[in-house]
Amino acid sequence: MTVGRAGGYSDPVGCRMRRDTTGLEKTKEGNTVRIALAFVTIVALAATLLAGSALAQTPSVTAEVKDAGGKVVGVARFTAAADGVQLAGQVQGLPPGVHGIHIHTVGTCAPPDFVSAGGHFNPTGKKHGTKNAEGHHVGDLPNLTIAADGTGTIQMVAKGATLSAGATSLFDADGSALVIHAGPDDEATDPTGNSGGRIACGVLTQLSAPASSLPRTGDPAVIVSILAGAGALFAAGGVALRRRQTR
Repeated sequence: MTVGRAGGYSDPVGCRMRRDTTGLEKTKEGNTVRIALAFVTIVALAATLLAGSALAQTPSVTAEVKDAGGKVVGVARFTAAADGVQLAGQVQGLPPGVHGIHIHTVGTCAPPDFVSAGGHFNPTGKKHGTKNAEGHHVGDLPNLTIAADGTGTIQMVAKGATLSAGATSLFDADGSALVIHAGPDDEATDPTGNSGGRIACGVLTQLSAPASSLPRTGDPAVIVSILAGAGALFAAGGVALRRRQTR
């Protein structure tokens, strides 16, 4: 201890100890923050890989719709939805007006009448039409409106349908087809809604994902290894902090 200015006392050793303690505390805080950030980053990466795996496993389904002459008039994409299967797509070159559109029970579209597609997809054995008290078919859909220039937008849901395995799967033993009719569907009359003849048809096709040389991120072993690495890093950081604290 030495006499300081103005008659006070200074304690160089104590000052150094306080500075050292403060520096150690800042180092601990910095290490803790870095370890926490690293842990969060690795967990986020694992979550991203899991999400990517889920998307990769979602089937990609389309139907290339052709008219009676074999000309492609549209494409519809099918995706899983909370209440069934979502249809989205565009069509062109069709007669203007309102047309019935349904999913039919057989995945075959032999022109010119497309009767090879069978009846409406109806695995639950109900009557046709959303306005029918005893309805509806799983393959029943809202009417499709075609503009004056022959174009139209498909944006609808096949309620109760599924793309995965099950009683209402659109990919049963003989597949399914999307059929557009000549006239409007009254959504009540069994079995077809008086929608007239079939003017266009497309077989539902499940697209295969291209092969990849990358690891399958959905494999449990990959996810476990990532989480294990995060846990090891966090544990190592804890050991390092405890060693600093005991010095």
